[in-house]
Amino acid sequence: MSFNFIKEVISPEELIKAYPLPAKDIIRKKERDNQIKDVITGASNKFLVIIGPCSADNEDAVCDYIQRLSRVQEKVEDKLILIPRIYTNKPRTTGEGYKGMVHQPDPEKEPDLLEGLIAMRKMHLRAIAETGLTAADEMLYPENWPYVEDILSYVAVGARSVEDQQHRLTISGMDVPAGMKNPTSGDFSVMLNSCVAAQASHTFLYRAWEVNTSGNPLAHTILRGAVNKHGQSIPNYHYEDLNLLMNMYNERDLINPATIVDANHANSNKLFAEQPRIVKEVLHSRKVSSDIAKLVKGVMIESYIESGTQKITEHIYGKSITDPCLGWEESEKLIYTIADHI
Repeated sequence: MSFNFIKEVISPEELIKAYPLPAKDIIRKKERDNQIKDVITGASNKFLVIIGPCSADNEDAVCDYIQRLSRVQEKVEDKLILIPRIYTNKPRTTGEGYKGMVHQPDPEKEPDLLEGLIAMRKMHLRAIAETGLTAADEMLYPENWPYVEDILSYVAVGARSVEDQQHRLTISGMDVPAGMKNPTSGDFSVMLNSCVAAQASHTFLYRAWEVNTSGNPLAHTILRGAVNKHGQSIPNYHYEDLNLLMNMYNERDLINPATIVDANHANSNKLFAEQPRIVKEVLHSRKVSSDIAKLVKGVMIESYIESGTQKITEHIYGKSITDPCLGWEESEKLIYTIADHI
């Protein structure tokens, strides 16, 4: 057993130089970052809707989706900030299956990490250029952050990564909002401990350097449901769950208490069509409790052009090849419903 070193990949500096973010889009990103930051800190009453495909598997379909999203953003901009999910790294529970564009720019071909990094960055740049919307991605690999730090406006740390020291410390060096999901066990204290770590400054090894971080005051929680010892999904988006989280936040010395509710994953038992119902319940909880309204800053929705999921070999345009997603028509309707209740 050993490592087989295949080839050296491009450095972040080389990739950014080859595919830079244009000046006009640098300005767009700064404006978006400030708007999203204001929601997390409570300076803005707008609501975040982090929405898009489970995995960004096809550049044309993903950018088509985001163009649709941008047209809706114009209609709801007084109440909502839409953050497209461009998820290019996918955690796999067993290590098998499609791991995202960074691994396989073509899902039907062998992994190619060099071409994957290039494809990831080109897709993000195209999405910003065509729509003005800067995106969210999952930080599955902490060392990949320098490749995208100038283009992402939101980062999520998944349920399987949230207890990992390197993820927590890397988040502490970011200057954009970072959502720390509850672990698959559902333990709120683990999620909050991650926020404590991410909001503090640290010195550690990162990409062959000794680095020091200033702490990220925008680190917050994401509720995604849990799985019990029998493998059954346990939702944690109900009023009682939100109230419990609020009380646990109050017991800790954390800056900017905030949470995002993930309407899919274990909260919906991956029944994607349940997402509108779940979002509506969260909106109702915000309506009946001003404290919960201050805590819940947004929702996360898995959505694509076509509803459901497909095998990689089926080639249905705009349909997920990983977890099932809500279709565009239902998603657009849901966004307008959210705007009507904010």
